[in-house]
Amino acid sequence: MTDFTHFNEQGRAKMVDISEKVDSMRTALAKSSIFVSEDIYKAITNHTVSKGDVLAVAQVAGIMAAKNTANIIPMCHPLQLKGVDVQFDWNLENNQFELCIEVSVKTKGSTGVEMEALTAASATALTIYDMCKSFDKGMIIGQTYLLEKSGGKSGDFYREGMKK
Repeated sequence: MTDFTHFNEQGRAKMVDISEKVDSMRTALAKSSIFVSEDIYKAITNHTVSKGDVLAVAQVAGIMAAKNTANIIPMCHPLQLKGVDVQFDWNLENNQFELCIEVSVKTKGSTGVEMEALTAASATALTIYDMCKSFDKGMIIGQTYLLEKSGGKSGDFYREGMKK
């Protein structure tokens, strides 16, 4: 197992020094979801939520979250992101209304973008909850996880069963 790099010699938290790392292309793909009621599903898809276009606002929130991850997660480095994309897909199987969220993040730099993708996916789901909570506070935000990442010293990662 790798030693934890976020601790100094005194065992206190530190931000990892990445100044000697070589820049490379870095990508990450994260997923989250939110389970909603049929009424919320209809309101989102028919654009009748009084607060506005839920998916458009959530998409912007996700992009903003990716760009501001270093302001939220204490040991993350501020990154100059080259691209962020938030996509949605409804899963309506088994009489459930699950909105699947996929976020891809890309940069060229000396540290990865996994945290930016995960933060964006989480913020997207939370924004949907916020915009629809007046309908039903029983929404459930699903699992949030990294699907894949590429670049960097540790190499590529593909969640089992997801490799392309």
